[in-house]
Amino acid sequence: MRGTTVMPGTNKRNGSEAGSGGLPIHRLEVPMPNTLPFAIGTFDTIGPMSRASFPHRHTFHEIVYVTGGTGSHVVDMNRFTLRPPHLCFIAPGQVHYWDGVRGLEGCVIVFTDDFLLEHPTDRSLLRRLGRRPWLELPDREAAWAARLVSEMDHEYRTGAEGFGGVLRALLHILVVRAARLPAPGRLLRKAAQVPGSVARPASMATRFVALVSTPQTLSWSVRECAGHLGVSVSYLNEAVKSAMGRTPGELLREARVHEAKRLLACTELTVRQIADRVGFNDPAYFCRFFRRETGTTPGDFRRGGGDIHHDHRIASIAHPGPAA
Repeated sequence: MRGTTVMPGTNKRNGSEAGSGGLPIHRLEVPMPNTLPFAIGTFDTIGPMSRASFPHRHTFHEIVYVTGGTGSHVVDMNRFTLRPPHLCFIAPGQVHYWDGVRGLEGCVIVFTDDFLLEHPTDRSLLRRLGRRPWLELPDREAAWAARLVSEMDHEYRTGAEGFGGVLRALLHILVVRAARLPAPGRLLRKAAQVPGSVARPASMATRFVALVSTPQTLSWSVRECAGHLGVSVSYLNEAVKSAMGRTPGELLREARVHEAKRLLACTELTVRQIADRVGFNDPAYFCRFFRRETGTTPGDFRRGGGDIHHDHRIASIAHPGPAA
């Protein structure tokens, strides 16, 4: 897995997307089927994008455990002053950057939705945490957060047998416990609005993501989703692309693939039954769709135990250059 940063105005044919709301999009790519879609490390080992000082968004989840430093962190135009220790949760599509930071220390955890197959409810918890991303940690909470992050880092670095399952379990505990913490008493002053960020499109994008995250809506078209949300297809496309840097169609396809992977990994449903549950009447077409989106067939994915990400880890997701 490696990181690439898509700069605005680049061409999709070159592996990037144009018209992304004027903000760079950082994405994780998994080039091999047995690469774990997860990484943990320091700000230095994860790479310079982990402390980027310019507004950008991700296609993956990021959890930041800050243990030292001064300055501020801006998430969706809300500015938070560093008073370590903190936990910060950044969901896919959220805009964030570090401002005036010195001596930043701590741990960064990044992972894709594919890493959450065994804990599907964690997706909604993480997006809920993204709406109140900055959590201060009193002594007791700081102790268990430090312990969980340290155990994840140890498991990831040693790579002992079954470490992927242990990482998922530890991440699940961290997410659930963080969701229990009270929201910050107040947000600090609003940061200056960044290009492509407006409140209503962000709210509409959040509603759309929540809608397509439920199995009952995976068979819906983008038009049906727009009708349910009470907006036109053109407005939904504009709002979601502005807030997330991706189209509703792309997010809907991603949701279908994620649910198909979960059903293949965790149930004994047939491929035909799974195809029907994720909105495909034709199993053959579903198989072609799955292979196009994942690079493997449903049968091969299932024969791999659903967890084909079993061994390879990444040393860094460093920003490779000014454009990718």
